[in-house]
Amino acid sequence: MRLVTTPRVDLLRELRAEILHNYRVGRVLVAVDGISGSGTARFADDLAEVLREEDRTVFRASIDDFHRPREERYARGREAAQGYYSDSFDYSLFRRALIEPFRMAGSTGFQLVGFDEERNVGEGARWATGPKDAFLVVDGVFLHRPELRGLWHYSIWLDVPLDEAYRRLHEWIGADPRADAPSNARYVGGQTLYTLDAAPRGQASVVIDNADEAHPTRSFLDSC
Repeated sequence: MRLVTTPRVDLLRELRAEILHNYRVGRVLVAVDGISGSGTARFADDLAEVLREEDRTVFRASIDDFHRPREERYARGREAAQGYYSDSFDYSLFRRALIEPFRMAGSTGFQLVGFDEERNVGEGARWATGPKDAFLVVDGVFLHRPELRGLWHYSIWLDVPLDEAYRRLHEWIGADPRADAPSNARYVGGQTLYTLDAAPRGQASVVIDNADEAHPTRSFLDSC
């Protein structure tokens, strides 16, 4: 299915052209990173669709489907920013069940979902397979952290102001729309720790200003 052309889709097709210029064959891993509320899932979904316009096999996954059990995520306390940054996701499972078998290609199966956050249980093995030439587009937070650095062939950082991100989160999930609200301190603090630890903006292949989701624009960082 070909997407209706809009300024957003035009930008996505520009990114597609850049990716395909460098990675036409083999198994290719693409990350869409950003703070909660930046729109990583929607952006990754649409990027996958424009890749499919070129008859590419594309799989979608989210780091949100590789959470740790609730008791581990909140072991440092429900308001702990360090707990959000350090304990939210099972990166060992993510690599073992999804990334490493996907990269092996061939008939090796890989698992797109590893944990059911709502039920707080590990997801039963549902293996996917694909051709030797395929894309895996992963979205979520913290995708440029040191444990994942070097995994991605191409990565995107979505820039969105905190106030806009929390306005969206209020609309989507009922979060307090004030970024400085006490109930958001865990998440804002965790993102601050991530920025200091990983400098994701500088690690990404491309930075996209996604403050206006209908009209995202590419940012060119000052290299001086």
